[in-house]
Amino acid sequence: MRIRRRWWMVAIMLVPALTLAAQGFRGGRRGSPGRAPNPNVAYDGRFTFVRVKFEPLGGGWDLKWDHDYPRAENHFMKILEELTTVKPYLEGSNILGFDDPELFKYPIAYVSEPGFWSMNEQELAGVRAYVQKGGFLIFDDFAGQHWFNFERRWHQAFPGLTLVRLDRSHPIFDSFFRIESLDMDHPNYGVKAEFWGAFEDNDPAKRLVMIANYNNDIGDYMEWSDEGFLPISLTNEAYKLAVNYIVYAMTH
Repeated sequence: MRIRRRWWMVAIMLVPALTLAAQGFRGGRRGSPGRAPNPNVAYDGRFTFVRVKFEPLGGGWDLKWDHDYPRAENHFMKILEELTTVKPYLEGSNILGFDDPELFKYPIAYVSEPGFWSMNEQELAGVRAYVQKGGFLIFDDFAGQHWFNFERRWHQAFPGLTLVRLDRSHPIFDSFFRIESLDMDHPNYGVKAEFWGAFEDNDPAKRLVMIANYNNDIGDYMEWSDEGFLPISLTNEAYKLAVNYIVYAMTH
């Protein structure tokens, strides 16, 4: 896959692209009880955004995994289409469980609010198989004490894979955009973001199998990118990170 590197055009292109995304995908935020998600789309070979659903700890109408849905992925797919040669599916996205065989058609899966993540035995087996067969996971939208449930669930699924804090030197931060600094604030809580990962066989020379945006919420930045609620500079950084994650995962 040919990827166009445009380091010097970030300020010129990314902000207008946000406007295009807003014009193309303006819609309400999901978050009220009883509102069903949009229907899944059929696999046709294009890159399709996949969000993982799970039964949240504590139950209730707030599903947790659906935070920022569907605006975040709608906006992001438009950005990905505008800035790269990836051909994403723009007309919808998918919501799948780790126990769904359909997940194996898609190379990247996004998990929101892993501080409330839980899994049954079928989902545990599914996430293990997904990663072992080359799937890449993006964890997002969790902070503070929510780390402990994320860590517990990760080691429940992958008891042998160590969580490692990533720094700027990892290739994922240079896969499309050159991320100059990882100094980034959570959009709501004011805490400093951290980026964590896990490597195949715990070997940093091998494939990074997941990235976790701890003390961060790039989905929130993307969701509200057409409203002006959050700083443009940090919104751009969120999009740059998200693009890098996709490009890295598609090329490793």
